[in-house]
Amino acid sequence: MSKEESIRKLAEAKAYLEKRMADIQEEASKIKSILEVVDTSLAEKSFKKVELPPSKPQEPRSAPIGPSQEDILRQAVPLKTPEGMHLADMSQTDDELIITPAPGMKFDVASPPFRAFLIGRVLEPMRSRDNASVKVGELSPEKVLSYTVEQDENLVRALAVKNYGDERRLQELKNAIRWTLRRMYERTLAHTNE
Repeated sequence: MSKEESIRKLAEAKAYLEKRMADIQEEASKIKSILEVVDTSLAEKSFKKVELPPSKPQEPRSAPIGPSQEDILRQAVPLKTPEGMHLADMSQTDDELIITPAPGMKFDVASPPFRAFLIGRVLEPMRSRDNASVKVGELSPEKVLSYTVEQDENLVRALAVKNYGDERRLQELKNAIRWTLRRMYERTLAHTNE
């Protein structure tokens, strides 16, 4: 084989590989887009809206004694799988939502349902929208959603979401958190069964 023929074959191989790489990248991009649609659809379809019973009207007090424990912590709800496995506890105050994993539950902060979905597709976009509202004067800076993830090495110890906003957004957050924890639990089950 001559030098020119060898160079020509190498150039053809390079062109072929570059075309295959572009095709694969295009296919990966399409698959990623489809997967995002499926993830969003799954998240919407797996959320269960919970109807809370109407609260009983309270009798007026003669003198305010200060906020009760019930006022400070309106809800402490255990989050469970449909089979009844206790995943975490969700506590709510007037402006903060706190999620604490149940004893024995190990949720990895790097897991895709937590990092990519809950942080990347739920909390960060909410914070971005709040920041945009601050720029146009619709929201004060101290009302912007913020969140902190307490962790021990790579395990979630608590998630606190401050300034969650109105009831609609609060429900969206609760549903997203439930879905995320369920998926994280299912992933740990899948890994232990391998």
